[in-house]
Amino acid sequence: MIIKKIFSPATSIISLFIIILFSNISSKSDENNIKYYSNDEGILSIMYHRFNENKYPSTNIKMDIFEEHINIIKNSDFNFHNPNNFDEQFNKPKQKKEILITIDDAFESFYTEAWPYLKENKIPFILFVSTEPVGKRGYMTWEQIKEVEGNEFANIGHHSHTHEYLIDVSNEEFILDIETANKIFLRELGYIPNLFSYPFGEYSKFMKDYISKNFKYAFGQHSGVIDLNKDKFELPRFPINEKYGKIKRFKSIINYFPLEYKRILPEEKQLFENTNPPNFKVEFFKEQKNLSNINCYSNEGNIWDKSKTTFANNSLTIEFREPFKPRRGRINCSLNDDGKWRWFGVQFPIKEN
Repeated sequence: MIIKKIFSPATSIISLFIIILFSNISSKSDENNIKYYSNDEGILSIMYHRFNENKYPSTNIKMDIFEEHINIIKNSDFNFHNPNNFDEQFNKPKQKKEILITIDDAFESFYTEAWPYLKENKIPFILFVSTEPVGKRGYMTWEQIKEVEGNEFANIGHHSHTHEYLIDVSNEEFILDIETANKIFLRELGYIPNLFSYPFGEYSKFMKDYISKNFKYAFGQHSGVIDLNKDKFELPRFPINEKYGKIKRFKSIINYFPLEYKRILPEEKQLFENTNPPNFKVEFFKEQKNLSNINCYSNEGNIWDKSKTTFANNSLTIEFREPFKPRRGRINCSLNDDGKWRWFGVQFPIKEN
């Protein structure tokens, strides 16, 4: 089981020496993949933010739609995944897909709108909390967070301190932000959550390597289904909001299955002028059938279109039409595997000049 409590004190401010040390030590994330074809049915994670805050459609979901989402899952052949069992089950091939509910930012509307419903129905979930806005207007208080955390089906995750675009700050500032949140979590909850969610789903290799040394798992905002070969520190989630939470699309999403692969290149997801567009490659397992059925779409130049793909020796490459535009580049690939739809996505934060 995931152990919620880490009782070690927060570390001191990291010096430049530690920054250099991180750059020379290989990350746990480089070694976390199982790397064998498992036919894992997977854990499909979906992400919400606000509830019944209709003036924020890009992060909001209406409660009647949310309740319909939950009922669709209840009436499906899939079970809800309890995040307290995440660690125990991660490295085991799942015989039956499960659905993991996650909520980012701890907005007050989660507490007033969604929490009573989830509590009444005992629906398991992760609530990712950024510590700086807690108690401010529109956000939950620590008393409310503790109330939620006291239920065995609820799990609190770490979502940084400021929830700023941390990929834009220096490495020292990034570490300071995480350490600041650690101290507050220790003070308020008595432990540091070991599940992390990157703000905006954005991370560089440095950030991922640091997170891999201090947390057990980390979630992004790229779409896909978790299987035991997925990198533990860039786990996929399907973002859900008013536009992308319509019932027809939601029914399609929860019926996606993992598309297992050995690795994706480049490992550095942050793109710079000299690496944009990236040299993109996905290495699949030879046991995966129907690989010739893969279709990918990407948004280079801020235009979504079918990607120009090449497939050879169980590896997929994409020849991009032009560089990605800030702020994010995306790739989504799907595979019709004898009627079972498999999916994965990648997100590239773009460093502006």
